[in-house]
Amino acid sequence: MNSDRQAVSVLGLGSMGSALAAALLDSGHPTTVWNRTADKARPLVDRGALPAATPGEAIAASPLVVACVLDHQALRSLLDPLGGSVAGKSLVNLTSGTPEQAHDTLAWARSHGADLLDGAAMTTPPGVGSPEVMFLYSGSRAVFDTYRPALAALGDPLYLGPDAGTASLHDAALLGLMWSAMTGWLHGTALVGAEKTEATAFTPLAIRWLGTVSGFLTTYASQVDAGRYPGDDATVDVQIAAVDHLIHASAARGLHNGLPELLKGAMERARAAGHGSDSYASVIEVLRNPAGGR
Repeated sequence: MNSDRQAVSVLGLGSMGSALAAALLDSGHPTTVWNRTADKARPLVDRGALPAATPGEAIAASPLVVACVLDHQALRSLLDPLGGSVAGKSLVNLTSGTPEQAHDTLAWARSHGADLLDGAAMTTPPGVGSPEVMFLYSGSRAVFDTYRPALAALGDPLYLGPDAGTASLHDAALLGLMWSAMTGWLHGTALVGAEKTEATAFTPLAIRWLGTVSGFLTTYASQVDAGRYPGDDATVDVQIAAVDHLIHASAARGLHNGLPELLKGAMERARAAGHGSDSYASVIEVLRNPAGGR
């Protein structure tokens, strides 16, 4: 290993934790690993990782400790017995959770003399190590700046600010976008598939269309920030008429219409709130204040 690389300890060797440790090893970082089931460490040890028999041993081995376990409860059950052994350490938490749980972890870290950077991996394990994928971080700027080379071994590290909960909040928002987009693609794939168009034929069109949609997002972002929604491209009224076509075509082919009906409902609440002649971005007003659109 390259001796000028930062030493890191990784706690938790599930699919994601193992991918994190492997990426660190690939970048030449001395990497100590621990997992409750020791056998999971063997492939990494075969690649040069140093095994730790206990979490405390792993923490003692490196100034930077990366934790990636199942959930917040598992994280606290791991950390609580360690107490003062984390004093002076830099903790990077890549366990998925909520902003409130990130604040809880920060309070624990501070009470034991450690510095915390909370993070979110915006990829599945196979993507870890690629500079194309985002890793979001918030909390300690000192940890981010000091250990940026190690963080960059995992993916493109983006610092979102000092509030420890910001990364997990953005994680939730981006996952919601992903699930909505993928379910929309699946619904569209089912719709054209009812007429024997294969998913592999439809998907290049969908991807090209998403490029156009990204332009809509850029336009609408400034409208959302300003709170003004000029309907000079396509109004909510026009969108309601268009979504009816989708609902009709789907129903005629026996598809589940839950998603388009949900979208139409949001549009109709926006219209009822006085946004019928505004752009689609105005739907955010009924998302922010559901009762206001009734």
